[in-house]
Amino acid sequence: MAFFKRKVQFNDDLGFGSSPVLKNQRVLNTDGSPNIERIGLPWFKFDDTYTRLVTMSWPKFFLVILITYLIVNTFFAVAYNVIGIENLDGAKGTTLRDQFFDAFFFSAQTISTVGYGHISPQGFITSILAAFESMLGLLAFALATGLLYGRFSRPTSKVMFSKKMVIAPYQNHSGLMCRLVNLRKNSLIDVEAQMYMTFNETVDGKLKRSFYPLELERSKISMLSLNWTLVHPINEDSPIFEKTLTELSQADVEIFVILTAFDDTFAQTIHTRTSYQDEDIEWNAKFKIMHYHNEEGKMVMDYSLFDRTEKVMIG
Repeated sequence: MAFFKRKVQFNDDLGFGSSPVLKNQRVLNTDGSPNIERIGLPWFKFDDTYTRLVTMSWPKFFLVILITYLIVNTFFAVAYNVIGIENLDGAKGTTLRDQFFDAFFFSAQTISTVGYGHISPQGFITSILAAFESMLGLLAFALATGLLYGRFSRPTSKVMFSKKMVIAPYQNHSGLMCRLVNLRKNSLIDVEAQMYMTFNETVDGKLKRSFYPLELERSKISMLSLNWTLVHPINEDSPIFEKTLTELSQADVEIFVILTAFDDTFAQTIHTRTSYQDEDIEWNAKFKIMHYHNEEGKMVMDYSLFDRTEKVMIG
C-alpha cells in the first residue's frame, strides 16, 4: 500500500532511478547537482579538458593556470640550462640557483613575447628553443583568452532559493512554500517552476524510490522582478495532506524545485534547481515580507530578510 496518497499515477523517475535512499542521503544536492559518486572513470580525459576548465570554480581555474604557467617556465628554464647558460647572453648568474632563475625569467619573457632585451638567446639550438617557446606562448595565451571568454559568456543563473521550506496557512488549509529571488539586476522572463516530491515506499514487497509532482498555486510568471514564493496547497488532493513531520522523515522525503527562465542579458534559457529534505521544512512558519515602499514611494527589496521566517498558528 502506498504511504502517500496519489491523485494520478506518475511513472517518471526524473532520471534518478528507483533505488531507495539509504541513511537519509540526498538525491539532489542543494546546488542542483546530483548526489552521485562516480567511479571507474579515467582520472584525466583530454576531450573533457575544455568542459572542466569552463565549469570549475574561479579559484581553481586560476590555480590551474598558475600551476601550468610555473611548470612550463620551469621546463624551459631547465632546458636552457641543459643547453648551456652561456648561450643566454646577459645571464649573470654564477650559482646554479641564480642561473636557473635567469633562465626562468627569460622563459617568462619569451613565452609572453614581452622580451625586455636584458637576456637574449645565442646560438642556433638556443634560438630554436626560444622560437618554439614563443610560438607555444602565443597559442597558450590565445587558448587562455578563449577560456576566459567562455567562462564569462556562459549563461549562469544567480537565482537564490530559501534555505528552508515553510508550512504556513494558505486559504482554508495550509501550504508548503519556498522562496526564490534573482540576485542579478537583469530581467528573467517567462519563468516557470516545477516541484516534485520523492520518497521511499514499499511496492509489491520491495522498497523503491517514487516520484510525485506537487501542484503549485502558480507555476509560471511573466517576469521575476521581486521575490517569488512557490506555494503547494496542502489540501485533500495533496500527497502530504495530514502528514506529520515524523511520517515525512520515515519516508525519507525530499522535494525538488526546478526553475526555467529566459535571461534577456544572455538571450538564452537558463535552468537552476535545488532540493529540500524533511529537516529543511519549518512547520507553522511563514516568510517575512522582504519588499516595501520607501518615503518616495519606490519599491525596495531587502535581501537581508530573504531567509527570515516568523512563527504562525495553523488552524
